[in-house]
Amino acid sequence: MRVKICGITRGAQGRSIAQLGASALGFICVERSPRYVRPEQIREIVDGLLAEGYGCDRVGVFADAEMAEICRVVEMGLLNAVQLHGSESPEFCQQLRSMLPTVEMIKAFRVRSAETLESVRQYEGLVDTLLLDAYDPNLLGGTGHTIDWSLLQGFRSDCAWLLAGGLTPENIGDALERFSPDGIDLSSGVEVAPGNKDLRKVEQLFEVLRRFHGAVAADAVG
Repeated sequence: MRVKICGITRGAQGRSIAQLGASALGFICVERSPRYVRPEQIREIVDGLLAEGYGCDRVGVFADAEMAEICRVVEMGLLNAVQLHGSESPEFCQQLRSMLPTVEMIKAFRVRSAETLESVRQYEGLVDTLLLDAYDPNLLGGTGHTIDWSLLQGFRSDCAWLLAGGLTPENIGDALERFSPDGIDLSSGVEVAPGNKDLRKVEQLFEVLRRFHGAVAADAVG
């Protein structure tokens, strides 16, 4: 299962989280966010990761940014994935993909209702991965709120999809018993404060995941 830890702002923490087993690290490229990191900071962190041989994905998170700005940050930060967390249209995604053909494209949705999930369908085939996050009228992400999980019952997609929104080491087992996402995305659930990760909580997360997958494997054999 893919595990993305978002809101990385510190190089040492990023390396520790990669060492613990994260598949992807997310860098917030939205200036109004308390987790914002400048492209130069991203490059410094990524250089450290690559120098030590960590092969996790490096994801830049944008919200209604200009295409030229996204491309600039991707190049400067050596990013290999882009997460669009605003109101980007299918046409925008299609055009951006043509500009960044080798970069993974993730489209995030703040799930407010069943209608939100219906709108996801028009992006399938245009992006590589979907991300389902909790809705908040004021915040784009890292809200600490969970999605109304009842809305996701029976959700299926032709795209790989990540579950986000208020996930913590305490509730991740319950979430995975209910759903079968291709991956999970955590930010505030493993933090001391915005942008300052709690490595103990990250370690707890991976311990829970190991136990969960071990139990699933045992049930399958049984």
